[in-house]
Amino acid sequence: MATFKNYLSLIKFSHTIFALPFALIGFFLGLSKQNIESQLLNQAQEPFFSSHNMLLFLFVLGCMVTARSAAMAFNRYLDRHIDALNPRTAIREIPKGIIKPNQALFFTILSSILFVVFAALINKICFYLSPIALLVVLGYSYTKRFTPFCHLILGIGLSLAPIGAFLAVTGVFNLMPLLFSFTVIFWVSGFDIIYALQDEDFDQSNKLYSIPAWLGKAKALRVSELLHLIAGIFVLMAGIYGNFSFIYWIGASIFSGMLIYQHSIVKPNDLSKVNIAFMTANGIASIVFASFVILDIFI
Repeated sequence: MATFKNYLSLIKFSHTIFALPFALIGFFLGLSKQNIESQLLNQAQEPFFSSHNMLLFLFVLGCMVTARSAAMAFNRYLDRHIDALNPRTAIREIPKGIIKPNQALFFTILSSILFVVFAALINKICFYLSPIALLVVLGYSYTKRFTPFCHLILGIGLSLAPIGAFLAVTGVFNLMPLLFSFTVIFWVSGFDIIYALQDEDFDQSNKLYSIPAWLGKAKALRVSELLHLIAGIFVLMAGIYGNFSFIYWIGASIFSGMLIYQHSIVKPNDLSKVNIAFMTANGIASIVFASFVILDIFI
């Protein structure tokens, strides 16, 4: 019988460290915007950690967890036959029989429903946009069947985190969180290409699409470097547009350093450190960068 731990493994819960910190950036940007508007109108400012904001934070966290859970469970359900053929992924829960396909599908449906419920509890615009968000994050799982640009679709899915959290607080769109969303698109796309290097031969032989399968390892790494360069440019633009202090720039420097580091340890003929580049470097990049951005917002 599948346990709670098995489901956490199914959805790779540890990978939440990629998008969640950027959702926190969007959330605190929204609170900051509200406080600035209150100052301009000479109204009382609501404390960052008021009961209302904390409840809203829990709803946003609920949206993040359920949307990501639905996306990962659906990906595992849809790819179950492919995963069974790939030696690297044959140990996953569905191919090994730890979790049955119908259980994964039920988990996907339940997570999707909970996501919509949490969105409805936040505000109308989040509720109205929730089906579109689900379409993006669930639709990603189909993309490697017809386009090598599947990595960008994954990036778009995770990029909904900062703008979604900002909308949850303010109910309006704004350029500032969008700059962070664009950062996420190109950052995630870049490191997903690095991760996909491991399956180049398998993808080619099974007519699956990815940048490595399309261009080969060496050129794929160049594409990844370009995408990470663009991500760095958006980090720069966000810092300038947001008029952040030196605290932001410390975080931005560490984030950029982690991008450079992961490209220094992964080579076309040596993929032994792909997991360090994928998980460790990007996990540090996301958490540290978000911490410095949020600290700057508070100060």
